[in-house]
Amino acid sequence: MSMGSPGYVLAFHIESAFDRQVRRRALATLARRALAAEGTPKPVKLSVSITDDETVRALNRRYRDADAPTDVLSFGLDDHDAFVTPPGNIRELGEVVISYPTAARQAEAADHAIDDELAHLLVHGVLHLLGYDHESTQEAKAMRAREDELLGRAAH
Repeated sequence: MSMGSPGYVLAFHIESAFDRQVRRRALATLARRALAAEGTPKPVKLSVSITDDETVRALNRRYRDADAPTDVLSFGLDDHDAFVTPPGNIRELGEVVISYPTAARQAEAADHAIDDELAHLLVHGVLHLLGYDHESTQEAKAMRAREDELLGRAAH
């Protein structure tokens, strides 16, 4: 299902087992807010997949050489050095893939709602697509502070 507003188009792919538990509209609003706050030029399309541990594990193994499930993966499609998008075409930013079961376990361990965990993972994934990383301590602090700001919570 595609959810768009002028300039930001979101395509959601949610496994049927999790579809009723996911507040798609709230996540779409959050993703648009994050893209706008980061000054992402319009028009742009973002895909969001919410799936199971097995799918995320297979992606993690194939693309990151890590044979384990993880909470979120980001796959960028946007290459700022690539050709200019022709008029009338939408620029593809990439895809954020979230493991619902891992998110649920993390939410339970942190004693907060699954909606809060999914929101955090979505923002984390979007920030990766926009160039943020957490390889160094300084990068991790900057990324976490930006996540907290976008999620409207006090920094940890």
